[in-house]
Amino acid sequence: MASLAEENYLKLIYHLSGSGADEVSTNALAEQTQTRAASVTDMLRKLAEKNLVHYKKYQGVRLTAEGQEVALQVIRRHRLWEVFMVQKLGFRWDEVHPIAEELEHIASEELINRLDAFLDFPVSDPHGDPIPTAAGKMPSAEYEKLCEVTAGKQVTMMGVSEHAASFLQFLSKAGLIPGSVVSVLEINDFDRSMLLKINESGPSFVSYEVARNILIKFSV
Repeated sequence: MASLAEENYLKLIYHLSGSGADEVSTNALAEQTQTRAASVTDMLRKLAEKNLVHYKKYQGVRLTAEGQEVALQVIRRHRLWEVFMVQKLGFRWDEVHPIAEELEHIASEELINRLDAFLDFPVSDPHGDPIPTAAGKMPSAEYEKLCEVTAGKQVTMMGVSEHAASFLQFLSKAGLIPGSVVSVLEINDFDRSMLLKINESGPSFVSYEVARNILIKFSV
């Protein structure tokens, strides 16, 4: 059984590797965890001894099938708890991540499966990220970026690629949350900022930096 720290490393490797497929450098892990490379190396050796990662000194690390299974379990728990807090406890979507970071380490499979059923088997979390299934499969969620949409198109906001609380708070104030219907009225040639109509509200501008972190699908 993986420890809390080991679960955090496995989850981080999964995210940095592009869903577990690519190798991740020790330096990248050290930067993300804000620890010394030597400490990262020690952890990777422990994970390799448990057959959770493939690791060789001076080379990248990647998850084994067993390590990926653990990472997906942690991500599943995290995202289900986020849904629960938003839907049932009235938390805002910018409040739930740090709490879910703690709850994700409650390893009771029975509890999580009952939570999943209680929530009516959600497919995504409040930020639009897909929730792994109980069988350990990550649903595909291939969305476009709002910044790539041309003027005159109508789209539906599906999620975000930036999870900073300040960014989510900004979007909430603008009315941009998953499920919002967004019409692109105009794109500024100078800075690529966008004039949007969000649901039934009046027109408002968002910057290119904001638009590139909003995930959408085209309305039918």
